Amino acid sequence: MEFQHFYLIVIIIGAIVLFSLEIFSIDVIALAVLLSLILGGVLPLDEAFLGFGSETIIIIVGLLILTASLVRNGVIELINARLLSNVRGDSARLTLLLMAIVSTVSSFISNTAATALFIPVASGVARRTNTPLSKVLMPIAYAAILASSVSLIASSTNIVVSGFMRQYGLAALGVFELTPVGLPIVLIGLVYMGLIGIRLIPLRETPRRLSEEFGLRSYLTEIVVLPNSPLVGKTFDEANIGAQLELNVVALLRGDHQITTPDAYQTIHANDVLLVEATRDQILKIKEASGLELAPQAAFSNHELDQLELRLYEAIILPRSYLIGRTLRGADLRRRFGVNVLAIHRQEETLTQKLSQIVLRLGDVLLIQGDAESIAALENNFFLRILNPVEERPIDTRRTHLSVLIFAAVLLVAALGLAPLSVAILTGTILAFLTRCITPEEAYREVEWKIVILIGSMLALGMAMEKSGTAAFLAQQLVKWVGDAHPLWLLSGFFFLAMVLTQPMSNQAAAAVVLPVAIQTALQLGLNPRAFAVMIAVGASTSFVTPLEPACLMVYGLGHYRFFDFVKVGFLLTLFIFGVAILLVPLIWPLQ
Repeated sequence: MEFQHFYLIVIIIGAIVLFSLEIFSIDVIALAVLLSLILGGVLPLDEAFLGFGSETIIIIVGLLILTASLVRNGVIELINARLLSNVRGDSARLTLLLMAIVSTVSSFISNTAATALFIPVASGVARRTNTPLSKVLMPIAYAAILASSVSLIASSTNIVVSGFMRQYGLAALGVFELTPVGLPIVLIGLVYMGLIGIRLIPLRETPRRLSEEFGLRSYLTEIVVLPNSPLVGKTFDEANIGAQLELNVVALLRGDHQITTPDAYQTIHANDVLLVEATRDQILKIKEASGLELAPQAAFSNHELDQLELRLYEAIILPRSYLIGRTLRGADLRRRFGVNVLAIHRQEETLTQKLSQIVLRLGDVLLIQGDAESIAALENNFFLRILNPVEERPIDTRRTHLSVLIFAAVLLVAALGLAPLSVAILTGTILAFLTRCITPEEAYREVEWKIVILIGSMLALGMAMEKSGTAAFLAQQLVKWVGDAHPLWLLSGFFFLAMVLTQPMSNQAAAAVVLPVAIQTALQLGLNPRAFAVMIAVGASTSFVTPLEPACLMVYGLGHYRFFDFVKVGFLLTLFIFGVAILLVPLIWPLQ
């Protein structure tokens, strides 16, 4: 084994471990991989950054902008309104209908975006049909992921695979080349979820209380004991706060000193801050209690409270949110948007830090106080999704139709081969700017820069594996190991390798690691490398058995799921998808 081969294998293993541990952001890990390639002399400097200027990056950035144009011009809202206005029938049938709509939308936009857009819709359908949220949220996340192979643009993973194929001299994937496999996967997935999966999803809340779901979620919030409070001078046992206000006191903050779980004989002082767990309704009762005040509300003066029409909203933190990795103090939402975060909910974890010091994560639910206009601005600028409806904003239907027309024209031009996909998308992006369907400032906020950095760096890793001969070396070892095994076993092995790696890693990174070895293996065995590329594209998007996929993470807390719930429902679904893929891929793209 040459040094470069060993060096690259160490980099790949290190990247997989770091992606799994989630200590660092995926873009930081990707840049570290890129730097390692340069410092190790595996890639010359003039080639290391070619991935960031590649056609793959142009396609992904352009698609994110065109998708943002559809969302900002109310296309999804019109679908939502039409669906909710016709909510009738039993819950199972409506869940299946919702899944079909989500998978249709997700065939043309990312599964993460589709899930985020339909969470409030799914909640509305659940409330109207008195169905537990757990029975609705996992199905829509799965429906969004199922559509990843319906079209080339349904997932950035497909675009990454297509880019690698061009590096190896293969023709790029067509816009709808994956559809003969992707569409049956969606249909099988919908049938499975309708007949089997929905029965495996546990009941995580009582149906009769579903209409109060948002009011029952347990939040962490802060209470200030005012100097005139009757609690001052009493012990916690004498004050009996838990029984009177139905609160669970998890910590006491006194100046810079924190007392976790204060005992019954601890005396309460003026200006003490109590960290408590409470539902939204219980938090509202605190406002009525004499001598107590919600700490975040202290920033609002009485005059402001009288003048502003303030309401409580619940919002989930989405992928790409500015808030992820920041504290509330660092985000400074009160000054920038005139809103207060009163409380934080995080599934399966008891928070004991001061609110302003908690580092926010994807999927956290915030209880926010503010007026409708400020909340709408916050949602647009910080990638939050409001779970309870804000005032309906007027939709300019002229731009709605125009944004749909531009998107459809891009797909048609690319599908008919009238222009390369990158050129069609670039033209559509410029038209969206010129027609004001979206402004450049709005567009740049919508670009998922972490994924752009990840893909640019992973393209460099793939290039390094090819130029150094590492991919060919690993393929040789694999060919020696499999011997005369039937090619279907090899194809199956690469599917499951991509599927396993995509659980801790991003889909794009998993595909980038496996694909060079798979293509080299196919070439050495005289097999069709296109079949292997398609199989890996499908396998890398089959992320159902853990909640680590961003689409699943968003519903994880809201549906009160546990980790094993996804294993139980997703394992059998993964086997069904593999069955469809191993049957159709060799049939459509013959191995010999």
